[in-house]
Amino acid sequence: MTPKVLLVEDEAPIREMMSLALSKVGYTIIEAEDAASARKRMLDDLPDIMVVDWMMPGESGIEFVRSVKSESLTKQIPVIMVTARAEEDDRVRGLEVGADDYMCKPFSPKELAARIKAILRRTNPQLTDAPIEVNGLRLEPDSHRVFANDKSLELGPTEFRILHFFVTHPERVYSRGQILDYVWGSNVYIEERTVDVHIRRLRKALTPAYNGLVQTVRGAGYRFSTRS
Repeated sequence: MTPKVLLVEDEAPIREMMSLALSKVGYTIIEAEDAASARKRMLDDLPDIMVVDWMMPGESGIEFVRSVKSESLTKQIPVIMVTARAEEDDRVRGLEVGADDYMCKPFSPKELAARIKAILRRTNPQLTDAPIEVNGLRLEPDSHRVFANDKSLELGPTEFRILHFFVTHPERVYSRGQILDYVWGSNVYIEERTVDVHIRRLRKALTPAYNGLVQTVRGAGYRFSTRS
């Protein structure tokens, strides 16, 4: 899965420089010149991480980040604040509104790429190709294979994506709408009950020893848990 980076920067030359550098190392880039256009881009395609300039016309970057972190759908998206303001108080303020990192201009594109990689590795393990194993259930993202105690299981592509999402977000309840947004994307319009169909298929594909890991939470949604 190619990570999507939303660049929110009003200065076109800087935005283009970041876009070119990050594209070269494999990221999918979404560009926005201000907070309003960033929100429109996010409605079409939720990013995996955002790089946001502090000083922008209209709504400032810090106000934008504060609003993003207050919304249930977007509050988990990590943010790197980019600014020419190097004072300690400014850095603290940026982190207090929810930014995960803070970079002062000028900076090298190589350093930006490295910081994005580090944050995604920590906050979004589902974006890596490293195998994931839970109690003998093993997912191999690079080959889209699933094994239960070394026995290969047959999963459809959607069921694989759902299981991949679950094993990288364990012990937390997600509503059908949230699963749709995270697995299918926020710009895809599908009935929420479609999730139930794919959950049933996923449970059927898992052996009896593992289908209980995908738990129904009445009135709330679904949860992946190793606890009974």
